[in-house]
Amino acid sequence: MASTHTFDENTAVASTQLARFADAPLPHLIDGKPVPSASGETFANTSPIDGAYLGDVCAGDAADIDAAATAAHDAFAAWSTTPGTERKRILHNVADLLEERAHEIAVTECVDTGQTMRFMSAAAVRGAANFRFFADQAPSAADGQSLPTPDHINYTTRHAIGPVGVITPWNTPFMLSTWKIAPALASGCTVVHKPAEWSPFTAHMLAETALEAGLPPGVLNVVHGMGETAGKSLTEHPDIKAIAFVGESSTGSMIQKQGADTLKRVHFELGGKNPVIVFDDADIERALDAVIFMIYSLNGERCTSSSRVLIHESIYETFTQRLAEKMKGIPVGHPLDPSSVIGPLIHQRHYDKVCSYREIAEADGATVIDGTPYADAPEDGQWVTPMLFTNARNDMRIAQEEIFGPVLTAIPFADEADAVSIANDIPYGLAGYLWTSDVTRAHRVAGRLEAGMIWVNSQNVRHLPTPFGGTKASGIGRDGGDWSFDFYMETKNISVALGDHNIPKLGGNS
Repeated sequence: MASTHTFDENTAVASTQLARFADAPLPHLIDGKPVPSASGETFANTSPIDGAYLGDVCAGDAADIDAAATAAHDAFAAWSTTPGTERKRILHNVADLLEERAHEIAVTECVDTGQTMRFMSAAAVRGAANFRFFADQAPSAADGQSLPTPDHINYTTRHAIGPVGVITPWNTPFMLSTWKIAPALASGCTVVHKPAEWSPFTAHMLAETALEAGLPPGVLNVVHGMGETAGKSLTEHPDIKAIAFVGESSTGSMIQKQGADTLKRVHFELGGKNPVIVFDDADIERALDAVIFMIYSLNGERCTSSSRVLIHESIYETFTQRLAEKMKGIPVGHPLDPSSVIGPLIHQRHYDKVCSYREIAEADGATVIDGTPYADAPEDGQWVTPMLFTNARNDMRIAQEEIFGPVLTAIPFADEADAVSIANDIPYGLAGYLWTSDVTRAHRVAGRLEAGMIWVNSQNVRHLPTPFGGTKASGIGRDGGDWSFDFYMETKNISVALGDHNIPKLGGNS
């Protein structure tokens, strides 16, 4: 959904919204109240646009996580027994307020993350849609199945697992927070949310909005801080029964180790190096548009980006030439300008990582093609020019490692078997895309790709009832529809005898 607001309008709203974050350190929200860190520690938040200081943020540690976990624990009994119809009403109230505040949430996210209004204008609306979808499921979340036998009635029920931890990333922080938090709340769980330290503002806005909408204190708590302090304390806390995490695969591995002692259930949405396969019988114009969209939108900072394009060798030269032409027409610009597609990368450390792949590509023998840079880029911002790597092989680092920026690696293939082999020769398995006019090939290749989600003749188009998640190093578990409730709830089977079934007799005079 494109923004209907002008650059000046966006700037004015951003200035007003961000002014309140600059007045005092951004607090934690624990048990319905804004509170500072127990230690008094803070860290600075800066904008990727120009390095401008946006304000201080409270830096949480074990004490703050313990306070939030205690609040979530104490609120759990009441919230988990609140009728599903009432949870539905409250979560719809949250969605209503999110829609009212969609513009201020969007501009805040742009300045905080570097993502552009072209995409962030829909972030709060998508977040509201997440709340509405899962709110509607709340009344039936505990429902189970009837599984009778001739002599017993078996039926299942589901119950909220308890207080859960949600750890979210910095790339599209608001939308991804709602994607995890909404089903947790709908199921009857209480939540401690640890947002990414590079993008803290909209997590505060979400919790604020939820409280205003009538969510009881302690049901949704937010603790800011670093992964090695606040994050680690959350994953190790005995009152937290599960961790839902979105982020890097290496961090997911660490979280799993940290939660082992308390036998935490984990749900991980991790990295990806997703292939899009373009066969020579594809609709080339549509395939070009989809490939460009799925790597150069959202600054290339999305786990489902089609960061490897595998092209049949007969059309490789033509297709990559067209890719280069289209890429050079993608505008890099100020995030609050509605005409911008690519903005600055969120942090200097991430910027350095993305840019380092230029030298890596050249050293490995690939050809580097640059897009058009932002001529008026402010100084001290993390401004990046989109890149296309051609003449690449799948054994190159640019084809194996998740770059997580507006960078596309183009690899030729000889035939269908070669395409599938290249696509699967990767540690990751989140998403796959393929373009062909042969319906039997589409089904055949989709079945052979090692990924949790496959789109045929399409970009990533999400349908909320469908499962979302990956295989291999790309994750554990599925989000979406009833799959989300399977994670946040425990299933119980109850078996009732119908009559005089045989009971074996042991001991005595039997």
